[in-house]
Amino acid sequence: MPHTDAHSARSPLHRLGQNLRDPFALAYLGICVAIVVWTVVVTVMDDSGESMAGVIPVLATAPASLVLLVLPEGKAMFIVAVVFGALVNASIIGWCARALRRGNQPDATR
Repeated sequence: MPHTDAHSARSPLHRLGQNLRDPFALAYLGICVAIVVWTVVVTVMDDSGESMAGVIPVLATAPASLVLLVLPEGKAMFIVAVVFGALVNASIIGWCARALRRGNQPDATR
């Protein structure tokens, strides 16, 4: 089957890329990055080891991040859960923004 532009426009990866390039999705991802940076700074500066700052990024990226939090504990899994949650939520935000902008018009990528 030859590769055509019409076929690539319909691919799920193309639509995912369109959703993640939406300004609202990018703003959400930027906020998530800022929250994670704040969490790391607060946790590193806390000498008692009782910082609850890690809860904020998980809540900001819920519900998708909660799915991966049941996996084995560790800093790497925490980051993977937050990144996964942020990407899923950003994709949904981008999809909703595109749908609202489009109104009753058909999707140009179909």
